[in-house]
Amino acid sequence: MKIFVESIDQGKWVSIENGPSIPKLKKNGSFFSKTWSQWTNEECKMAKLDCITQNIIAYALDTNEFFKISKCKSAKEMWDTLKATHGNINESKEVRSRSQARRKRRQNRKSLNLCFMAKKEDDSSSVSSSNSSNSENCFKLFKKHMKKLTD
Repeated sequence: MKIFVESIDQGKWVSIENGPSIPKLKKNGSFFSKTWSQWTNEECKMAKLDCITQNIIAYALDTNEFFKISKCKSAKEMWDTLKATHGNINESKEVRSRSQARRKRRQNRKSLNLCFMAKKEDDSSSVSSSNSSNSENCFKLFKKHMKKLTD
């Protein structure tokens, strides 16, 4: 989403990170929000930036995702809601890579188990030769066993 929004305008992503620009007026050492009529042209542009960014985010989502963010009042709030819903992308990638590694280890164990099963069935070791390595023997036995299963 960041790349998509930045490709349209870098300032729009800044609007997401920093939140909406709400013009303030300083009175007696305290800050108050300006009324709409007191806003300068530059302040109007900054406020419009957040509205445009909200529109970009809303159009980029499907209906289910849109309803999660439809009550949000700013682009930053929308983005924070989406992050809370979907979590950190880097964490997701890390979890995905760990689960792929686990899946691969499981597949390797299954292959190894099938190889040992084939070796037990073929104790005569007619496939093995004195020059071939254990892995080659295992592979040949595995292929032989798989052929028996498919016949």
